[in-house]
Amino acid sequence: MDAWWEVLAVGGPVLVQDGGRAGLMHHGVPPGGALVPEWLASSNRAVGNAWGAAALECYGKLELRLHGRGAWVAVDGRAERVEDGGLVSVPAPREAVVRYVAVDGGLAVPVVLGGRGTLPVAKLGGLEGRPLKRGDRLPLGTGGGARVEEGSTLALESEVRVVLGPDLGRFGVGAEEVLLGGTFAVSPASDRVGMRLSGPVLPQADTGSGVSGPMVRGAIEVPSSGEAIVLGPDHPTTGGYPVLAVVIRADWGRLAARRPGMSVKFQAVSTDEAREIWRRQSPAYSAAPKP
Repeated sequence: MDAWWEVLAVGGPVLVQDGGRAGLMHHGVPPGGALVPEWLASSNRAVGNAWGAAALECYGKLELRLHGRGAWVAVDGRAERVEDGGLVSVPAPREAVVRYVAVDGGLAVPVVLGGRGTLPVAKLGGLEGRPLKRGDRLPLGTGGGARVEEGSTLALESEVRVVLGPDLGRFGVGAEEVLLGGTFAVSPASDRVGMRLSGPVLPQADTGSGVSGPMVRGAIEVPSSGEAIVLGPDHPTTGGYPVLAVVIRADWGRLAARRPGMSVKFQAVSTDEAREIWRRQSPAYSAAPKP
């Protein structure tokens, strides 16, 4: 390899992630991709990459050494120049659950099923399908394009917008009001498969009449316990729990970035409103992820 990152120290899970694997759910492959797409995009644009190029998703601290060439490196959307042999020290995230480290040219790990990102539930992608460890070497791509540095802020205290349904008939009277009027908290049991929310119990009208059906990121599943589970990027492609609402795509990151214990309130919007919100936000993701 001509240029690479050397992993010197890891203080928590660190994964290679990218823009995800679209169009494979009918084969049982979750879409995966960044937990917070906005922050992946921000760091990639800051070093001149396409928004979905492979970068590092860090849940703890990380120390790296650059070999083979100088490069632009962005942490949380702010870039600096690092010369050959230079060190990069990334503190553990504090205000949010994760942060992103991008390098110009992206990470040139092998493409697996159309993407470079790690899918831990299947142990594929990234570097051998696993979190990084000390001594790992990550090959780098060659150069990026024009850099656009714009930071990576998200309003983590804001309400999360949802479209109600599709299984409203499987819930008890007042379930919608409980969801929209209650205050929930992110559970420490959350992961990339799903975010568990503690708080008001969401009443079900039945628990056994549903059949397994296709699932999407952002679906709010409710098992018989009445606990809300919001599906994340590594979600199962099918499921049988009733879905009370679905988080709109524009708010995926706003929810997923929250640390355990942070509060969550929901606001209902119509399908047309959700589409319009995404239409205004989607130009930031118009460039296709690098293969």
